[in-house]
Amino acid sequence: MKKIVFITLIISFTLLLLNCNDNSNINYDVLNNGDIIFQTSTSAQSKAIQLATKSKYSHCGIIYKEGNDYFVYEAIQPVQKTPLSKWISRGENNHYVVKRLKEANATLTPTAFQKMKKAGSTFNNKNYDLYFEWSNERVYCSELVWKIYKEGTGLEVGKTQQLKEFDLSHPAVQEKIKERYGNNIPLNEKVISPAAIFESDLLYTVISE
Repeated sequence: MKKIVFITLIISFTLLLLNCNDNSNINYDVLNNGDIIFQTSTSAQSKAIQLATKSKYSHCGIIYKEGNDYFVYEAIQPVQKTPLSKWISRGENNHYVVKRLKEANATLTPTAFQKMKKAGSTFNNKNYDLYFEWSNERVYCSELVWKIYKEGTGLEVGKTQQLKEFDLSHPAVQEKIKERYGNNIPLNEKVISPAAIFESDLLYTVISE
C-alpha cells in the first residue's frame, strides 16, 4: 500500500513539473519567420545587463519556422537553434515578447529571409562572446540578431552604442566588468544591446506573454 502511495506521489509530482513548463498556450498562428523574441534571462550575467541597459530584457533571438516546428536562433554557448517552447521555459517566469518589423511584408520577403538565414549560418556553433567585442570570431545574442538583419535586409535594428554609454555604476555591473576585463575596460567598444533592439522604432509588438 505504501509503495502504491509513493508511486502515485511521484507521478503527480512529475505531472506538476511538466505542467509548469507547458507552453501549449503559445499562439503559433501569429508567429512569422524572422520575428525577434525577447526574454529576461536567468543567466549569471543577466542582472548586470539589465542594470547597465536599464531594461527588463537581457536576451533575444530570431524565430525560425521549419516545417511545423518553431525554433529560436540564438547566441548562447555555442550559437544554435533552440526549440521555441524550450527557449521560453528557460526565461524568467516563462515571460517573453515577440516583435516584428513594421514593414515586414515588404522587407522580409522569402528571398530576404533566406539571405538572413545564410548570414546567420556563418555564426552557427561559434562561441558566445563574453567580452561583447564587435567581431565575427565570437558573438553575443543581440549582436547575432543585429548582424543577421543588417546582412539580410540592410536595416540596422537598434542603435549601436559604446560600452561607456551604459550605466556602469552599479556594484553588480562593476563586478562583472572587473571579472571580464580587469583594469583594461574597452569603454569605446561598439555594442548593441537587447534593450536597443527592443526599443527600435522599426519594430512593433506582436505578442507579450
